[in-house]
Amino acid sequence: MSLLTITNLETELASEGNWHAVVHGITLSIEPGETYCLVGESGSGKSVTALSVMGLLPADNFRHPEGEIILTQSDGSQLNLLQASAEQLRQVRGRQIAMIFQEPMTSLNPVQTIGQQLDEALQIHRPDWSASQRRERIIQALTEVRIPSPESRVNDYPHRLSGGQRQRVMIAMALICEPALLIADEPTTALDVTVQAEILKLMQELQQRYGMGMLFITHDFGVVAKIADRVGVMRHGKLVETGSVATVLRQPEHPYTQSLIAALPERLERPVRPDQEKKPLLKVTDLAVHFPVRRGLLRRVVDHFKAVDGVSLDVAAGEVVALVGESGCGKTTLGRAILRLQQETRGQIWLNGNDITKLNAKALQPLRRQIQVVFQDPGSSLNPRLPIHTTLTEPMRVHGIGADNAERTAIAAEFLARVEMPADSLWRYPHEFSGGQRQRLAIARALVLSPKFILCDEITSALDVSVQAGILKLLRQLVDEQQIGMMFITHNMGVVDYLADRMLVMHQGKLIESGDTHTVMQSPQADYTKTLLDAVPRLDDHFLSTAVFAN
Repeated sequence: MSLLTITNLETELASEGNWHAVVHGITLSIEPGETYCLVGESGSGKSVTALSVMGLLPADNFRHPEGEIILTQSDGSQLNLLQASAEQLRQVRGRQIAMIFQEPMTSLNPVQTIGQQLDEALQIHRPDWSASQRRERIIQALTEVRIPSPESRVNDYPHRLSGGQRQRVMIAMALICEPALLIADEPTTALDVTVQAEILKLMQELQQRYGMGMLFITHDFGVVAKIADRVGVMRHGKLVETGSVATVLRQPEHPYTQSLIAALPERLERPVRPDQEKKPLLKVTDLAVHFPVRRGLLRRVVDHFKAVDGVSLDVAAGEVVALVGESGCGKTTLGRAILRLQQETRGQIWLNGNDITKLNAKALQPLRRQIQVVFQDPGSSLNPRLPIHTTLTEPMRVHGIGADNAERTAIAAEFLARVEMPADSLWRYPHEFSGGQRQRLAIARALVLSPKFILCDEITSALDVSVQAGILKLLRQLVDEQQIGMMFITHNMGVVDYLADRMLVMHQGKLIESGDTHTVMQSPQADYTKTLLDAVPRLDDHFLSTAVFAN
């Protein structure tokens, strides 16, 4: 008997008084202990399918004209989740079905500690446990997902954790009650490759231990090859191909599936780099960022946490430098210091030969056009109250780009097209887009000012592979044609191999290895770099048919 059976599911969402079908006739089943991977582009209906199972679609803005979702409960009875009452769904969520969401910063409560949020699930589903039992289970769950110093981190608020650490907390929250079915919506996108490998291994161990089924939504075919038993490929709300993981990856029948696999970074044709002299653009010398550690009643400074400790690097015009390392190693803090969004403890930052380290906010303002950033989490970096038109045109107005609003609107529409977004996106709000679409909008926002240097912080982690391929080609083209310097923070080694000229490896606030990308990837010198590369999930050669995917 299947753990979950979805039959002919139709889901419609309301927009401006009209109903729009977003899921069309989905039929699939998940067995106990099985991993079913659902892949497809952003907006294809993957997350809507998962939210339909959880009963978490927006109230009064959805309907299911047809279909049923049957859950086999622990006592053997069957429950149609589409007809279940609110109380029944509350008992099911967390205990029998748990879900890991894509964007942890918008899923975690910012005014509660992570310990309080984990404890809430146990209070609801383990009411007979004492406070000490619950705390012990919370510490155990955080340890399982490799949160450092879990005994102290239970009292931290989400903003004090890195993006990857917040995602690990979400995973711990989902697994803490040992559900029968786990729905994971892009759960490893914010994780570095070493932690991703351990999280995937942990999920598989829990499956074997408890017979847990898993619906795993992802765009990473390396992850699919590593964990999936069966695969479903979605496009425009429909399942266009299903089958065993070996069959779908080795012999995909649908052209769309073939195009997805062909778009993987490791399968993209490497662009020919222009042979020209690199002009210095950005230079960082002995940069350090130390945060005070305060303890005691008077909160005296007793030590310093060295997030960045003596880093020196340079980025030339027309060059992409990749920065890799585990979550919490200091990559994002280093990036924020370079952007002058974080006060440095010591060191110097030079842009086009000018020392910008000590410039005040007024002196920095004209330089903001030259140095731009695309953040990791588009859900929190885009203003939810502003339409995309304002988000794109306001920076242009501030920096004097465009003679009038009409010209700025035309420029904004042009850059939307370059990131594969329709022009009518200008008049919509961030919440109306999927996670991958919001990231494309964030990239467009950085590009509209025609900057000289762009810092990209995990910008492809939320993108499906076909859109990622287009974005990578676009970024490489912009770098080569407009001589933009780029620092690319990522944990996707396929992206590094395709895009970056050089790569830097960071560990515990220090740079431990640097060099030409190909050289470092093929012959890493540091043990930590070797560990990173060994943890990268890849499509095994026997999964790929060169006859099908020949360029």
